[in-house]
Amino acid sequence: MKRTIRYTWVAFLCSFSLYAQNTIEFKEVTLDNGLHVIMHQDNSTPIVAVSVLYHVGSKNEKPDRTGFAHFFEHLLFEGTENIGRGEYMNKIQAIGGTLNAFTSNDITYYYEIVPSNYLETALYMESERMLHPKIDQVGVDTQREVIKEEKRQSYDNRPYGTILPETMKRAFVEHPYRWPVIGSMEDLDAARLEEFIAFHKAYYVPNNATLTIAGDIDYVQAEEWVRAYFGEIPSGPSDFYRPNVKEPRKKEEVRDVVYDNIQIPAIIQAYNLPPKNHPDSYAMEMLSTYLTGGNSSLMTKELVDNQQKALAVQAIPLDLEDGGVFIMYALTNMGIEPDALETEIDRLLVDVQQNGVSENDFQKLQNIIENDLVSKNSSMDGIAQNLAQAHVFFGSTDYINRELDQFRKVKREDLQRVANEYINLDGRVVLYYLPKSAQAE
Repeated sequence: MKRTIRYTWVAFLCSFSLYAQNTIEFKEVTLDNGLHVIMHQDNSTPIVAVSVLYHVGSKNEKPDRTGFAHFFEHLLFEGTENIGRGEYMNKIQAIGGTLNAFTSNDITYYYEIVPSNYLETALYMESERMLHPKIDQVGVDTQREVIKEEKRQSYDNRPYGTILPETMKRAFVEHPYRWPVIGSMEDLDAARLEEFIAFHKAYYVPNNATLTIAGDIDYVQAEEWVRAYFGEIPSGPSDFYRPNVKEPRKKEEVRDVVYDNIQIPAIIQAYNLPPKNHPDSYAMEMLSTYLTGGNSSLMTKELVDNQQKALAVQAIPLDLEDGGVFIMYALTNMGIEPDALETEIDRLLVDVQQNGVSENDFQKLQNIIENDLVSKNSSMDGIAQNLAQAHVFFGSTDYINRELDQFRKVKREDLQRVANEYINLDGRVVLYYLPKSAQAE
């Protein structure tokens, strides 16, 4: 088979407002087995970040077998046929490196940050994880218990820990986003070893992965090692299950109360959003910054400082590949009833819908957004992750250099428009988190 190689060099120069976004130059190549490789050279510091993004998350699971993607985030640290059980982390840490991973609704992401003279070691380790993972009953049983403990610590026994899963299962009634990334412990207990092996073969393969190398590298040497360690890994399936489900637009409010081991009541509002790559996503991110992004934001000034009805307020646009959720979260101040705070939150939202954002505030937002974009590309691990996600979610690695252009396209009137389009007070989820002591009243 003839080897097909595609290289892309990117140069992009932009100047805007008070800040300037640096060009992220990169080189990319797709191996014959489908593995997409992105390399970014920065020789200013002798470190390198190596990451592998697998395009599989909780949305790829079956309704009665949830939690598999998160399970593999853990299981693939168990070791391989050539790396002993429990040695994976030790080997990276022994060379002065750090490593971690995360799973979302859409992806599973592994990364190492190591001294650049150990790049070959990091590539070997990730290739071993892809080619020779140790998936056996001992590892499965071990990680089941690890995940159960994680669930207890991060969700069950943590104040407000269940807000996201409780919100998502009401915000989505048809799409797989409705179940939590950590999944159901009952599903994991019921799953057989063969099911875990089948899930791995279906997704953790070169043609469903993006390998990114960012830092103090030589392009020629890095590519040579990539080909040596990843080139012979067999491709996986020619197609991957992606849920083709469009969450229906809510026409009625979903309202509920959750009693938790807390002292201070909280209010959560959730509004469904369009897909991650939708043009309105940029206006919604700017709107969230305007509402709660910092001490000078609208709701922080009005609800926390002026009225003192809230201890804290936060707007979070959870952008997901198939359509996310805009979450409003507020903690009530001492002696303030949740409905009184909710009334003021709604009043401010309606004010934005009716009157929009001032030109002065919009200019401030533009500066804040650009500063945030510069900051998220200020480290090698940040660049590695953003390069990979640009390729996977936006179909072009160069999106990392064009993201600012997308925000530039947002006009002041767009913030008012998206507030009316997506902040639908009659078609939302509203949760009150109340202390368990209130349940007995």
